[in-house]
Amino acid sequence: MRETKMTRTLTSIPSEKPAASVAATDGKRRAVISGVAPEIEAGRFPIKRTAGERVVVEADAFADGHDKLACVLKHRRSGDSEWIEMPMQDLGNDRWRGEFTVEEPGRYAYTVAAWTDAFLSWRNDLERRTDEDDIALALLAGADLVAAAAARADGKPASRLRAIAETLKGAGPTAERRATALAEELRALMARYADRQFAALYPRELEVVVDIARARYSSWYEMFPRSCSVAGRHGSFRDCEARLAYIAELGFDVLYLPPIHPVGRVKRKGKNNALSAGPREHGSPWAIGAKEGGHKSVHPELGSIEDFRSLVARARERGIEIALDIAFQCAPDHPYVGEHPEWFRHRPDGSVQYAENPPKKYEDIYPFNFETEDWPALWDELKSIFEFWHGEGVRIFRVDNPHTKPFAMWEWIIADLKRKDPGVIFLAEAFTRPKVMYRLAKLGFTQSYTYFSWRNTKRELTEYFTELTQTEVREFFRPNLWPNTPDILTEYLQFGGRPAFMTRFALAATLGASYGIYGPAFELCENRPREPGSEEYLDSEKYEIRQWDLARPDSLKDFIVRVNRIRRENPALHHDWNLRFHSVDNDELICYGKATRDLDNIIVVVVNLDCYHVQSGWVELPLQDLGLDPEHPYQMHDLLSDARYLWHGARNFVQLDPGRSPAHIFRLRRRVHNERDFDYFL
Repeated sequence: MRETKMTRTLTSIPSEKPAASVAATDGKRRAVISGVAPEIEAGRFPIKRTAGERVVVEADAFADGHDKLACVLKHRRSGDSEWIEMPMQDLGNDRWRGEFTVEEPGRYAYTVAAWTDAFLSWRNDLERRTDEDDIALALLAGADLVAAAAARADGKPASRLRAIAETLKGAGPTAERRATALAEELRALMARYADRQFAALYPRELEVVVDIARARYSSWYEMFPRSCSVAGRHGSFRDCEARLAYIAELGFDVLYLPPIHPVGRVKRKGKNNALSAGPREHGSPWAIGAKEGGHKSVHPELGSIEDFRSLVARARERGIEIALDIAFQCAPDHPYVGEHPEWFRHRPDGSVQYAENPPKKYEDIYPFNFETEDWPALWDELKSIFEFWHGEGVRIFRVDNPHTKPFAMWEWIIADLKRKDPGVIFLAEAFTRPKVMYRLAKLGFTQSYTYFSWRNTKRELTEYFTELTQTEVREFFRPNLWPNTPDILTEYLQFGGRPAFMTRFALAATLGASYGIYGPAFELCENRPREPGSEEYLDSEKYEIRQWDLARPDSLKDFIVRVNRIRRENPALHHDWNLRFHSVDNDELICYGKATRDLDNIIVVVVNLDCYHVQSGWVELPLQDLGLDPEHPYQMHDLLSDARYLWHGARNFVQLDPGRSPAHIFRLRRRVHNERDFDYFL
């Protein structure tokens, strides 16, 4: 039963048919459908959308000869028996486009059908006929087509089609009968009751996974609960509740907590990843499990499960969702180690194999052996961890190093959980090779960490974000941009000072609809590496409790508040696909924009990538694409400083001093002339 449930059923390849059989069944199906997009790996994986978004589908559809083709996009909610059809528009060169909107979270299917349409072909010829006798004969042929459609219809449409057929073959004036034949009413009725007995259907039903809006647009704040206290005390969930007001003021809507479980004592790491811990050192939260419990337990010093439920509820009242870190690994004293030794690898001396990346040893971590003979039970237990915390009100999970666990397991777990709750979100923390990252996204992860942290130059940023937002990658990969994490303190942040943190924050919050920071380290510009050349923090919170002075005057709090408010108030920044880069004649300046489809909200961002020097240059905007008249000025309202500039034409000058503000976030406002004979900007 287990293996049947987890195994994909492969469609068998049909055997060759005799020519006579092909002619009898398929010979009259003249339409050909190919090149359907979006389609991920021949339909093996679904595309992604969020509720309320469009699915725009294109396909190549054509037939032999000169007959006109009809093409429709078919879609339905998974589980529904009836298809909904939308006509596809002929784009020219045998390319067709249609679209539908997915209203609710869940799964949807779509495909394409096409057929040679005798009525459309007849109508096209009739429009071009000029000879009176030809028109009269053509009307008689058209009457037969309309009568056949009446036989396929019922009720009032059938009666109307029969009446039109009689008109076409009647004795009335030819011009009037021709006008009836070419009228929109008849075209619509004939499309509704078209002869589809020889329609071609694309052989694959493609899928769309539809998530809640937060899957597309979100702002994450990562915080260690044990560091939320004062005076060196171990923090608690109640301390986290007290911190919620600060996080809400900053403007974040997801509070991500590293593992909250009991921390192992055996081989516990000390301060700065020391191989041994002192008696009052707390170890790494990722060394999960001790005598108090494992992945379904909370650290006793954080509080009780009731305290955690209270935190979830209080956060939700402020519009904040709690995200939990799920790390599938164990400390040596995790209950799993004693209860299920078969789930772990063993060394020749019989001891359990700890994690290592020679010469580095992680003796406080035991990885699971996913090649164990007992893998079905292991999979079940790991899925139950998500189910447990979902039952406690958690709907967002950040998954630690998913690329080191089986792809098939993730596909099974995520699909099963999303069937029960389509609103669950999974963030893949997989800083690994691109194809592996993309595979995880395809098989179900809702969002993904990216290489943004290490893309610093204009060329690097432009090339990378063009790939993420303007290629097929965008159909399945939703980026979540992090300037820093507890594991990542980049060289740019180490040496760029406060301007570097502001620059990276402005980029993350405007290039991506979803982003996150590890705080309070970020807003307090923590930039001390453990050693030269390392991206590890000195005195890292991964190994000790830190006390943070949130009221420090050099905090970036006010800057973060402003940027997050700009994000909330400007819907153009709620999406990724609308990102477009604009020309600026200085490689230290990067310029890009986002706009809503109706161009009612247009944001243009200019960022100085040089943390040390004033940089200036000429920005060039595509006026036609932005709906601007090149003969009229327009206003650029800097939402960061509230300054307003009057720009003229496509090319305009900008200058940014990183010591003051490394970025402009402009709201473009058009000049409007009203009937009272004065101008203003919208």
